[in-house]
Amino acid sequence: MFEKQVVVRVSEGLHARPAARFVQLAKSFSAEIEVVRGEKTANAKSSVKLMLLGVKEDDRIVIRATGDDEEKAVAALAVFAETPDAGLEIHPGSSAPPPAPAPKPAAVPAAAPSVSKDGTVSGVPASEGTAIGPVYAFFREPVAALRQAIEAEEVDSELQRFREAVDAVAASVVGERNDLSTDPADQEILNALIEVIRDGEFVGRIETLIGERMDPVAATLAIAGELAASFLAVGDAYMAARAEDVRGAARLIALKLLGREDVDLAQIPVPSVVVAEEISAFDFAKARLANILGLVCTTGAATSHVAIMARTHGIPAVLGVSADPAVLKAARTAVVDGKSGAVTLDPADDVADAVRARVAAEARERDALSVWRDVEPKTKSGTAIEVAANLGSLKEIDKALAAGAMGVGLFRTEFLFMERRMPPTEDEQAAVYTRLAEAFAPRPVIIRTLDVGGDKPVAGVDFPHEENPFLGWRGIRMCLDRPDFFKTQLSAILRAAAVGNVKIMFPMVVEAAEIRRAKALIEDCAMELRAQGIAHGSPGVGVMLETPAAALMADELAEEVEFFSIGTNDLTQYVMAADRMNPRVAHLNRADHPAVLKAVEIVCRAAEKAGIWVGVCGEAAARPDLIPTFIKLGVRELSMSPPSIPRAKTCVAEAD
Repeated sequence: MFEKQVVVRVSEGLHARPAARFVQLAKSFSAEIEVVRGEKTANAKSSVKLMLLGVKEDDRIVIRATGDDEEKAVAALAVFAETPDAGLEIHPGSSAPPPAPAPKPAAVPAAAPSVSKDGTVSGVPASEGTAIGPVYAFFREPVAALRQAIEAEEVDSELQRFREAVDAVAASVVGERNDLSTDPADQEILNALIEVIRDGEFVGRIETLIGERMDPVAATLAIAGELAASFLAVGDAYMAARAEDVRGAARLIALKLLGREDVDLAQIPVPSVVVAEEISAFDFAKARLANILGLVCTTGAATSHVAIMARTHGIPAVLGVSADPAVLKAARTAVVDGKSGAVTLDPADDVADAVRARVAAEARERDALSVWRDVEPKTKSGTAIEVAANLGSLKEIDKALAAGAMGVGLFRTEFLFMERRMPPTEDEQAAVYTRLAEAFAPRPVIIRTLDVGGDKPVAGVDFPHEENPFLGWRGIRMCLDRPDFFKTQLSAILRAAAVGNVKIMFPMVVEAAEIRRAKALIEDCAMELRAQGIAHGSPGVGVMLETPAAALMADELAEEVEFFSIGTNDLTQYVMAADRMNPRVAHLNRADHPAVLKAVEIVCRAAEKAGIWVGVCGEAAARPDLIPTFIKLGVRELSMSPPSIPRAKTCVAEAD
């Protein structure tokens, strides 16, 4: 047996989508794996069991495995659990401004009917924006079993019928994911639903009841009811949202067993405000999104899948509305205020006119930002600033291009290595890097070499135990010590550089000797590729400045490279000696602190002296309050998540 204690850094914890990915990763190993939280233990290969643990961000868990690949399994799952981005929501990739952060999980209001004199009801604000339109009531008939028991001789055939229904429903959801939902956020949510449908705990308990002569429909609804009650009993909004997933999966299976077709949102005849009790991820995936002006549900919270999908597509939504469904069904027109959580039914003419004016104003604001998609912004004094995207996978390319990214300022290659049992080959890496370069050509694409350490190990590298891996064997240090491993990646990047727009960036550099050693390896790889007759290019070389040492040695480092890129996340952490994951020192972990800005200034002066350019690729690059300061200090490239790009371009244009 092998085990490891980790602190979960996944954004918001192991809720549905991260839990589904965690389970998929666990299933790739043969070892038996369990997760321990406090006194509770769950099978790591069961999405339902894992979610019922209620693992939150910053919780301590133990990952324990027994089997031939136990150490690799624990290491890989620990990396996932300790990676903040593993649980981040995916925001819209349009050129509209990014949505405001989702409201903190709130309890769903009680269902006591409460309609004010002006027809207003309240709920949980789930997706910002304003909408007005005719009401489309989406209240489905309840599903019930036609019988409770089956005969003993029917058990085998009914078990087979149930399994076929599960397979058919899973295949249907896969089809919807592949055919109707092209957005990565939607696809991940549907993947989580598929995990629930096929979950061994969920399916196994139903099969047990069928074996005890309970009708498959009755068994499905009974187990779903028990599991949903378990999620609700946790008393947490995220767990309440998981009850929605289980009920949705059970309904699909029960309908398949009954041979019934369900109503779906594809049937909406005209653009409308959809009012419903509950809308599942599968419902949403089948909808004609152009016909959904807004969403109103009597159940749900800001953390439910429908809320996430609404935010992804910019659809105003209010959930957990405290109104009798009959009142919602009877309404002809509805106003949705996704920011305040107010829903007004059949508004007076003057109210409706005011709302339509507000909707038009919001549309103008979005349009105003959308025009920046193809703009190459300049400050008022005429200084051109490149606004690029930070990416971690190829699936983010379309979002970045739609947002108007002027290239890629940071491609995090570690995500190609994580969640794998074997390191990616040179061919596999070259294919990814080449596709990335071609997608943005002729815009520059900066590929950061592997940035991992003991806190986030990868297959193929044995990391020693370190008291503080953030100050240990990581980034360029590890890569230089493992040239066999490093050269595979360098050769792949050189092959992609044949496209003509690739640059290479080394992380965690603190002295010039590291750069010279890395450049020598690049030349070795180029010679080997030439000897093999493999096409390749000569990428520009830069470094990521993220330590006080790098800032203080910037003059010397600048002599070795073509550009600097400042990683403000780590630079702030190291300059301020304040862990960005520690809430007790959060007041010190500020990118706008004078000490951090002084370090940025030192770097910019060194770059100017050497005639190279400076970029910023940390989260601070998208902050409207810091963009003018960075530009004033000498920064000429800003790289950020795609949704932030249009707003950043406007900040550049407004900078003096």
